Amino acid sequence: MSTETLDRLHTTDTRLNRILPMIRRIQGEYDEMPGLTLTEAQARRLWGLDRRSCRLALAALLERRFLRRTAAGTYVRAS
Repeated sequence: MSTETLDRLHTTDTRLNRILPMIRRIQGEYDEMPGLTLTEAQARRLWGLDRRSCRLALAALLERRFLRRTAAGTYVRAS
């Protein structure tokens, strides 16, 4: 693995660790409101996140299969 790839992974891991509390909050809100459907822009406004942090949080929840993205581009709780 190249140094550039390792640096990118470290940067991503560091950023992910900083937003873990927000990921837990987002997951908690989807647990409380199972029908919650949000676009990325709505999620950014609701949780006060910048674009990059919001994308990272949503991607982490997609990867965990807690959320899924609909054909319309909204984020909903996975079944």
